Amino acid sequence: MSIITTEMPLGEIAALVPEATGVFETFGIDYCCEGKKSLEHACATSEISPHDVLQSIKLAQRTIEAGEQKHDWLHEPLVALIAHIKSTHHKYAREQVARLLAILEKVHSVHADNHPELQLIYSAFGALSTELIDHMIDEEIVLFPYIVRMEQSDAFEDSGEPLLFGTLGEPVATMVLEHDSAGGKLKAIRQASDGFSAPADACTTYRAAYRALGEFEEYMHQHIHLENNILFPRAIALEQNRSRTPGF
Repeated sequence: MSIITTEMPLGEIAALVPEATGVFETFGIDYCCEGKKSLEHACATSEISPHDVLQSIKLAQRTIEAGEQKHDWLHEPLVALIAHIKSTHHKYAREQVARLLAILEKVHSVHADNHPELQLIYSAFGALSTELIDHMIDEEIVLFPYIVRMEQSDAFEDSGEPLLFGTLGEPVATMVLEHDSAGGKLKAIRQASDGFSAPADACTTYRAAYRALGEFEEYMHQHIHLENNILFPRAIALEQNRSRTPGF
């Protein structure tokens, strides 16, 4: 069992103990875009007991360890992690963006007069969807192939393929900023929807839209966490290590 403390960064805790992500979601702690904050600091700003969070994480950790083990993305090959992100998280994001846009358009057209907050939700999700699709394309066409080639090839720099950036630090910084933007829009949607709580007069579609938005937010947190706190730091460390190795 991994040893965790309240002084550790949220992202590091989530990377070491994947079960912690569910606990963070329950307590409303942002472990993806604000993964560099310590657990103690995050709890202090939200008036949450760090001891309660820590105990919940340890309980979840023991429960998982007693059953099926999850992937150890801190040590499995980067190519496997990237394949997981593409086949699971990117696939889910594309499917849910299309579904949610259609549902929100319907809900907005019917209920916006009585619930003006739907205008902000509809607009914010529309902007998020456009940014997210472009973001995933950039990752899949440029960033991910570079990381895979770097990990699998002993001479990836001599492949003759032109690089679109100097080091991974440049595109990764851009990706993290785009993650922050996505996180900001998701927070705005959560606030406007009162924590995805449908009003009393909401129809079935309205309630389904809010449930789907809540699930989408949680999945996006997992998505961003895997990239910000695991994939990107590991890839940058690999690149730096190769640059110090004779012959690279």
